[in-house]
Amino acid sequence: MFKLWSTIIKDYRILTRDKMGLTLMFVMPIILAIVIASVQNSTFELVNENKIPVLLLNKDTSEPAMELEMALGKVGMFDIKKIHDIQNEADLKSRINTKDALVAIVIPDNYSEEVLKKAKSVAGEALKNIAIQEDSIQHTADTIIPVKLYYHPVLQQSFRKSIDGMLQSALQFIQSKYIVKNVYYAVNEENIPDALEKQIVTNQTPVTEIPVSKSDSRQIPNATQHNIPAWTIFAMFFIVISLGSSVVREKLNGSIIRLRTLPTHFGLAIVSKQITYVLVTMLQAAVIFSIGMWLFPQMGLPALNLPSDKAALFLVTFICGLCAASFAICVGVFSNTQEQANGFGAVSVVLLAAVGGLLVPSFVMPASFQFIMRLSPLHWCLEAYYGLFLEGGNLQDIWMNIIPLLVITLLLQIIAFYGLRRKSLI
Repeated sequence: MFKLWSTIIKDYRILTRDKMGLTLMFVMPIILAIVIASVQNSTFELVNENKIPVLLLNKDTSEPAMELEMALGKVGMFDIKKIHDIQNEADLKSRINTKDALVAIVIPDNYSEEVLKKAKSVAGEALKNIAIQEDSIQHTADTIIPVKLYYHPVLQQSFRKSIDGMLQSALQFIQSKYIVKNVYYAVNEENIPDALEKQIVTNQTPVTEIPVSKSDSRQIPNATQHNIPAWTIFAMFFIVISLGSSVVREKLNGSIIRLRTLPTHFGLAIVSKQITYVLVTMLQAAVIFSIGMWLFPQMGLPALNLPSDKAALFLVTFICGLCAASFAICVGVFSNTQEQANGFGAVSVVLLAAVGGLLVPSFVMPASFQFIMRLSPLHWCLEAYYGLFLEGGNLQDIWMNIIPLLVITLLLQIIAFYGLRRKSLI
């Protein structure tokens, strides 16, 4: 135990001298967690708070066009900016190119006319088998209401689809309103009462959002719950920069030869490195979780809510740290220079994060990547954390995620041991 303690102290001193490694292990993940959580939180709350500015050019002053304008204003996703100083679409395009707004909607001067024609046509088709006065319904050909939507090319397709869906909803609302008016007038020969019109047109079935959780919690996960566990794992595996370089450095500067002349085993040095860096990963998790709990609310971000099963959280963090240390030692054993360890280690962690679901959600991965995703230790780390943070599970619920992680960790240990034996280091 004295030998093990002495090697742990040695590795601790080496670690504290590596200022760049400490920066990569602590400062960079904290910055990433803050930035990504802030950006993603803005995306999650787009409908409620951060509305998309939309330029509106209404060339029609009739009632249906004005009602459409009001309907668009009630859409929670839009911040309508009605423009009066331009009347042609060329000037409107220049306003979009200067990014006054990324989206513009043009209501043409014949919009109201087309809405009324469409309403009469649909009402006529609906009542064609009913004996009513012929002059009450005018049969016209189906028309397409020519409302134009301009958008800046930087606007992503997902946002365009959302905007188009909101616009279509508003258009459908106005069209349905006038169809109901025409049908009611044709049958009753009087205008529809306002109360009945509102009841027919705006009556919608409410939708209640209920997150599915193993603990029957009704708390909706926020951007912090998604991002803090992910970037904690990323920080853990980035110890490959420091730990991998440390293993290579000891191979190159003769430390291993000196250790072999002592009455000890080089495997003891490897064990001490794992213990030291597993403690570092536990400290990383504690720091990042603390920032999520106490600093994020001060920045206007949702606070991190820790799982109820603290023992499971501690165990998952320990196993993730052990897997990260095993991966780093494996990289260090097979690297011949520090540049190789740093380059391969950093790139491999980013790739494993990408295919493991940290950068892109796993449920949107193509089918061809599903098998590769399961080979990434970061994927199982993230699934275990998500089982606690998002699903409200306990240790029993996440065993199926911990077991693959333990298997991968054991394989990394065996590969590292094989590399040490092959290079006659043990």
